[in-house]
Amino acid sequence: MEYHDTVTKIINLLKTNGSWFETFEHEPVRTSEEAAKIRTGYTLQQGAKAMIVRVKKSETEKRFVMLVFPAHLRFDNDKVKSFFGAKDIRFATEQEVLDITNGVQVGGVPPFGNLFNLEVVADPKLFENEKIVFNAGDRRFSIAMKSEDYKTIVAPTIESIVVDFK
Repeated sequence: MEYHDTVTKIINLLKTNGSWFETFEHEPVRTSEEAAKIRTGYTLQQGAKAMIVRVKKSETEKRFVMLVFPAHLRFDNDKVKSFFGAKDIRFATEQEVLDITNGVQVGGVPPFGNLFNLEVVADPKLFENEKIVFNAGDRRFSIAMKSEDYKTIVAPTIESIVVDFK
């Protein structure tokens, strides 16, 4: 089966770094919930959700960043705005995601913003899992890996960005 070239880039990156990983080929999925149902041995909480958002500090200062957090949680708009000192943030549109990622579809975006020249901010809750799992550039292909290896390879800024459920 032919996959988006981002899949190969991630696998090569993991091999180069000597990381443990496993791969899953599956029917196309768009949501974390759909993916969790087909990834045997992994939970929704281990899913690494990658969201591309536009951060707007002013009319002239706008940029896209990647937020990564456990798939069962939502990011906190106010925390993200505060962290970036932003007036406004919004989700990237489907077309913007395609442009930024060289054609990766929404739902297939991997948490490797470094491959797309995006700053990556990851919530510390992601690293409470020994292993994380994510769509790897294609809605039909997932990779599981150790969260510590992810932290080493991607080097995200670690900041609390999810909604606190008390």
